[in-house]
Amino acid sequence: MDPRVHAVQPPLMGRQTSIRTERETSASFKNALEEAAGLKISKHAEQRLKTRNISIAPSSWEQISAKMQEAETKGVTDSLVLTNEAALIVSTKNRTVVTAMNREETQSQIFTNINGTIFINE
Repeated sequence: MDPRVHAVQPPLMGRQTSIRTERETSASFKNALEEAAGLKISKHAEQRLKTRNISIAPSSWEQISAKMQEAETKGVTDSLVLTNEAALIVSTKNRTVVTAMNREETQSQIFTNINGTIFINE
């Protein structure tokens, strides 16, 4: 046998386990959301949701999507979405969540470059 060639070990037999990394889980959630609500979440917003431990229920995402569509028909291109838990900056034109923060963080913030606000009561 050629010394430069290493023997390949056969795959382990028996029980196969599926290990999902955090990235895969996050990606699958993001894909499910995009399919269900027709929304995209930017990498920045996804990171903010994760690091700030913001959880938004699927039903709220559906409401957000519907209100974004309604806002778009009224000419709104960039909007602030306020829920009980979070504040989101969204592009209605691109159907994308741009960034997210906790409601506590919004107390002393000034939001610029938006031309609409959407309130979601959960």
